[in-house]
Amino acid sequence: MGVSGCGKTTVADLVATEIGGIFLEGDAFHPPANKTKMGAGIPLTDEDRWPWFDLLIAEARKALASGKPPVLACSALKQRYREHLFSGFPDCRLVYLEGSYELIKDRMDARQHEYMTSTLLRSQFDALEAPQPGPGTLVLSIEQAPEELVRQIVAWLGTD
Repeated sequence: MGVSGCGKTTVADLVATEIGGIFLEGDAFHPPANKTKMGAGIPLTDEDRWPWFDLLIAEARKALASGKPPVLACSALKQRYREHLFSGFPDCRLVYLEGSYELIKDRMDARQHEYMTSTLLRSQFDALEAPQPGPGTLVLSIEQAPEELVRQIVAWLGTD
């Protein structure tokens, strides 16, 4: 989890490959209305997010039913969002990719994205309730290369 542009997609996709999991890109499950709203520079409301979260939960359950661990890339900026996403998943682990506004804005300004531009980045930082490291939660700096982040995550996932 983390704000847009922190590297969630890249890292989660690599982690899923490493552990034989199913990668779930949260952005792929946004309904068109959410994408249109964000594309217009309008932050999503909680009412916009709850149905999207429910879709992500359903997809994670499908992955588990197939015998493969789901690896979800999702902003999940607030604690109540994470609690909703994780309810019913007792062995869930959270990785927070942490970075400065300036670094992430520079990355976002240098990339192409379907709808998410750096104009919404400030609102994401304002909404962010950063999780603290602890049991089930790993916090990593995005100043590291994606391959190094993946190495640390896979090693951490192998611990109980």
